[in-house]
Amino acid sequence: MKFLVAALGNIGAEYELTRHNIGFLIADRLADRHGASFTLSRHAFKTEIKHKGRAVHIIKPTTYMNLSGKAVAYWLQELKIEVGSLLVVVDDVALPFGKLRLRPKGSAAGHNGLKNIEETLGHSQYARLRFGIGNNYQKGQQVNYVLGNFSKEELDNILPPIDKACEMILSFCTAGIEKTMSQYND
Repeated sequence: MKFLVAALGNIGAEYELTRHNIGFLIADRLADRHGASFTLSRHAFKTEIKHKGRAVHIIKPTTYMNLSGKAVAYWLQELKIEVGSLLVVVDDVALPFGKLRLRPKGSAAGHNGLKNIEETLGHSQYARLRFGIGNNYQKGQQVNYVLGNFSKEELDNILPPIDKACEMILSFCTAGIEKTMSQYND
């Protein structure tokens, strides 16, 4: 069985530790834990890990957040992976910092990366793992907040939820979405 994990973020050193790049940080951690490394491919940095007989393809789109759908659609088609085996990993300002929520489908909730994936695929019937980054910003400052670097306190506490996100991704690929949601969603 094959799966596609699309971890959303923006390429470039200036975005590396920004809240909007939590998807990339989770993808890097998952790859590191399996001794895998990313290589630049079409529309994305890509790697593959094996887990319990599953081939888990992980992409970090190079299209920037707002055009993530282009990379997701390309790799689904290229790898011949059904949309039911797609998991998008994304930041979420509606969840407190470090809180994780897995859903089988849903709205973009104002997230431009998810909006573009929906526009490109023509639907919102794909799984997404949302990583809470909180909403500690003034009205009208959301863009600056999500594109801002994690605070020192956030960085000091970021590894446990990143590791939990990695476990959830692997569980999604082996146990399925329903079991994973009941085991990990708070």
